[in-house]
Amino acid sequence: MTLLRNDPTTQLAFSVYENKGVFAVLLGSGLSRSAEIPTGWEITLDLVRRVALTKGVEDQSDWTKWYRDETGQEPNYSTLLEEIATSPAERRAILHRYIEPDEDDREEGRKIPTEAHHAIASLVRSGHIRVIITTNFDRLMENALREQGIEPTVVSSADALAGAEPLTHSRCYLLKLHGDYKDSRILNTDQELSSYPDSYNKLLDRIFDEHGLIICGWSGEWDHALRAAFLRAPNRRYPVYWAARGKLGGGATELAEHRDAKTVAVNGADEFFRSLQQRVETLEQSQRQNPLSVELLVSSAKRYLAKSEYRIQLDELFTQEFERLLIQLRDDQLSPQGRYDPEQFRFRVALYEALTEPLARMVGVLGRWGDGSELPLALDIIGGLHRRAVNIRSGSRVWIGLSAYPAVLVFTAYAVALTRSQRWSSLHALLDAPLSREYGKTENLVSTLFLQAWGEPREDVWKQLEGFENRRCPLSDHLFDVLSVWKSSFIGVSSEFNLTFDRFETLATLAYFERYSEEDMEKAIVSKPDAVFAGMPIGRAVYHDDSAMTLINDLQLDETIVALLNAGFARNSRRYLELFVENFKRYVGSSRWW
Repeated sequence: MTLLRNDPTTQLAFSVYENKGVFAVLLGSGLSRSAEIPTGWEITLDLVRRVALTKGVEDQSDWTKWYRDETGQEPNYSTLLEEIATSPAERRAILHRYIEPDEDDREEGRKIPTEAHHAIASLVRSGHIRVIITTNFDRLMENALREQGIEPTVVSSADALAGAEPLTHSRCYLLKLHGDYKDSRILNTDQELSSYPDSYNKLLDRIFDEHGLIICGWSGEWDHALRAAFLRAPNRRYPVYWAARGKLGGGATELAEHRDAKTVAVNGADEFFRSLQQRVETLEQSQRQNPLSVELLVSSAKRYLAKSEYRIQLDELFTQEFERLLIQLRDDQLSPQGRYDPEQFRFRVALYEALTEPLARMVGVLGRWGDGSELPLALDIIGGLHRRAVNIRSGSRVWIGLSAYPAVLVFTAYAVALTRSQRWSSLHALLDAPLSREYGKTENLVSTLFLQAWGEPREDVWKQLEGFENRRCPLSDHLFDVLSVWKSSFIGVSSEFNLTFDRFETLATLAYFERYSEEDMEKAIVSKPDAVFAGMPIGRAVYHDDSAMTLINDLQLDETIVALLNAGFARNSRRYLELFVENFKRYVGSSRWW
């Protein structure tokens, strides 16, 4: 017996995970059934009932039998619609009441996206699914995608196809074969479903040829044009999986045999797609660092750091983890090639953080409990990660810039840990350390990797992170969130981590300010008596009055001034520190007008 012999869902999950973006999804009316949007057969019987009641017929326990006795025929969705409504616009109006949720529907959770819709949207967000084909008129799939922050390219008519974004350029391509229920051009009757426009046929031929297929909720019995497109598919380069309750019907069996489809027995669309999405997510996570191994690395770093006789083991531990990270950063998912996309940006940020976390937390240990002798090791790691990014010369500007994010993460973790230990001399040495940039240029570290001084991705790009649309310092806020999770490894007991983080950013801003001469700043403050007189990267503290005032007061205490000047901050000048504090105050004041 093979490992996956009786588990086609796991087999499909592996295929979807390993062939990212290759599979398309074909959805039929069964997918919307759990949202209590009726199927075509249920609409047919309800139309029979309504027509009969209008004619004065008493309510029947079996409307199918009544119709058969009355007409000598089986109830037929297409025939009824043609009899009741002679135009597409009239048919659209009839269908509207079956699909559009009213207040009661929304309160009771009817006619809204189901678990299946949300699971598919999650697979789209992670980049595993890009193409969705549906025979449904409703907008449940679009609504689920938009809840995930994805704006799909929706094609619901030949006209829409002509003006749509090309398939290869779309983050999510949604083809609504039968149209949209708010558009009078919907396809309902047998005659309307007997053939598609040539442009639809060409698109379907391409999708069926170039993609694997996951089918759910479609019987395969009706829609002759879709059946014909399925049978036209020239090859089987990618597999087809057909999810169904029980055995496939005769029409579906013919199609499944034609494409050698694998049948997946399911209890329902919700369970199937939820299970598929969870298994793909598990495979994604399994490629990342095991949390237990992260804790083991951090514990090893603490143990080796505690005794000088373990300095060789300490160096080897960091060397191995650094080299492991460099190998993982070569992942094709982090290639600098490809068009910028907000969803891809969010994915890459999360992946960079997952890969960098072990090393960043280990370097945080050095900052918290080191004695200064570890600074060259920390600088070697940060410099090595940055050099790797600098050597990438071609590709998307955002992706190239983002490749330095691991260096930013390690630098931030080390600097925050130094701040927690009040190791001001090591902190200033870190911030002022030379770092190579493009074309042999050199700048100090704070002018290369700190907030807005990093330069790319730009500050507004970080607003693409979920929930960060209105943040005024999105990168600063996000780094704070990340370090709030990692801090357990190197911060220790601290009830005011937010103040520790804000103090790090303020001192880093001071180190950046040191690029200006004291003489120039004296002139600048005179020329701009009521405004910010020198540009510098600012963090979240500027927008939090409590933190800002605490830090400003602290920077004016004699004890703090002496400690910072002795560590090399503010060009060893009290007056220079006063100039910085005044400029910082003006940033705080100007932020209140936002």
